[in-house]
Amino acid sequence: MKDDVKASLRELVGDANYTDQLIDLIAYSKDGSEHRHRPDAAVWVEDSGQVSEILKLANREKFPVIPRGAGTGLAGLAVAQSGGLIMDMSRMNAIREINIEDRVAVVEPGVVYADLERALEPHGFFFPPDPASGKVCTLGGNVATNAGGIKGAKYGTTKDYVMALEVVLPEGRVIRTGSRCMKTSSGYDLTRLFVGSEGTLGVVTEITLKINPRPPLSATAMATFDDVEAAGRAVSEIMHSGILPSVLELMDREGLRAVNTVTGADFPEVEAILVAETDGYTEEETVYQMKRVVDIFKKNGARSVKRAKSREEAEALWAARKAAGGAFTRINNNLFVEDLSVPMSRVPEALKVISEISGKYDLRIPTVGHAGDGNLHPCISIDARDPDQVRRMHEASAELYEKIVAMGGTLTGEHGIGLAKAPFMSMEHEEGTLALMRSLKRVMDPNNILNPGKMALDG
Repeated sequence: MKDDVKASLRELVGDANYTDQLIDLIAYSKDGSEHRHRPDAAVWVEDSGQVSEILKLANREKFPVIPRGAGTGLAGLAVAQSGGLIMDMSRMNAIREINIEDRVAVVEPGVVYADLERALEPHGFFFPPDPASGKVCTLGGNVATNAGGIKGAKYGTTKDYVMALEVVLPEGRVIRTGSRCMKTSSGYDLTRLFVGSEGTLGVVTEITLKINPRPPLSATAMATFDDVEAAGRAVSEIMHSGILPSVLELMDREGLRAVNTVTGADFPEVEAILVAETDGYTEEETVYQMKRVVDIFKKNGARSVKRAKSREEAEALWAARKAAGGAFTRINNNLFVEDLSVPMSRVPEALKVISEISGKYDLRIPTVGHAGDGNLHPCISIDARDPDQVRRMHEASAELYEKIVAMGGTLTGEHGIGLAKAPFMSMEHEEGTLALMRSLKRVMDPNNILNPGKMALDG
């Protein structure tokens, strides 16, 4: 990046909101993934006007701009693979409006998910997508990846709640998409185009979200299984039984072993556990749903089923699942978190494939998942200093993707494509589909300044 461009950036945002200091650029060289590349500079933006002027400058000077939230992404979305400018959105963090009557919240992209939840709680409302990184991730990042979470089985993902957006296009033009109305059929659905686009088509500067009343009651149960495929069959049956659990989570034996090893806990090292939650507005409704879930657990050969009788017992049943993320990162030096989804009927088969690949390549692959919507997270643990382990990891990943896609599955349920899965886009999408995606990118961003290298759009 030329010195005169850096000087222009300083003028646009002020000295306090600009950096090209090495310590900052190293911090901005990676996100939550194992990918890394150092940018040339970084800015903190405070409004859409600054975003617009920066993109105009980038278009003239043809340098990359990578929008960034909290950097919690697991697919390399916020990594400056071609250098350029990191645009940190975290200071655009105002909750502009909460309107209970209209059931909407209007936020800036730097608002942390948990902060919105705290603001909604006194009103008895919530924003249902519940990513694991909710305490730190930003809503702009959630929109960029179409983030999901543990409540996806019943409540869906971010795309189901984004009603309208303010977006700055690559040439600097500011547009608004969507509507505050609960229903609209007016023109192309441009809002959905930007949700999940990973910052490749525009920079989101305002988000209008649908919010839901929070059900006051819940019930929790945990089942253990001696056969991981039986656990998968239980998941599949529950999800077509007429019952929609608010949460249905899975952890396999390798995951339980990791949690026990790292935390010193004594969870049963069975082949799989399932933790379910139902919610509702009456005790009868909530308990009835949980009874059906428990019956299906037992029908599919659960070794044991425990139902929580209090909030404290519910927390105890969730303890293993909640400890998984931290425990997995401590198994070895590097953790590659996969994010695969399959149709509900294929969950048992997908779990079997993950187990077979773990054995074939002699890799530890603890698996957790939002089993209630078919979204599984095999986590490949290796020491990346060992070239042989790296080779086996890449071969295992490629085979896993191939087999999941062959089941009618997808490369990513909620983390996005980014850099990590860009080489495999043609495995899932036919050439005509990829050509259309690339045409949209060229039309909207002809100079390819926004987040280049992501989603295999540069081809």
